[in-house]
Amino acid sequence: MRLTDLPLRQPAYVDLIDWSALSPSEGQRLREFGLCEGASVEALHRGGIFGRGPIACKVGRMTIAMRRSHAAAVTVRTGPDSLDQDRAA
Repeated sequence: MRLTDLPLRQPAYVDLIDWSALSPSEGQRLREFGLCEGASVEALHRGGIFGRGPIACKVGRMTIAMRRSHAAAVTVRTGPDSLDQDRAA
């Protein structure tokens, strides 16, 4: 599931990021915020009309706002498989 489709307040883990969909500077900025494969994420708020604007996300312990197009490049996983990531850490 894409980060853009993740229900609000549902914990998940980043499964894959399509870095080719982002410019080098955008990718670097997201990495600096801790957004990488295996990171814990949670969608907190969708801005704009009908949720088409920026998305506020919790990445680890930090809250960031990101463009919807950037969030669409992030694939997340939820459910029992994502809990295994917690136990492994």
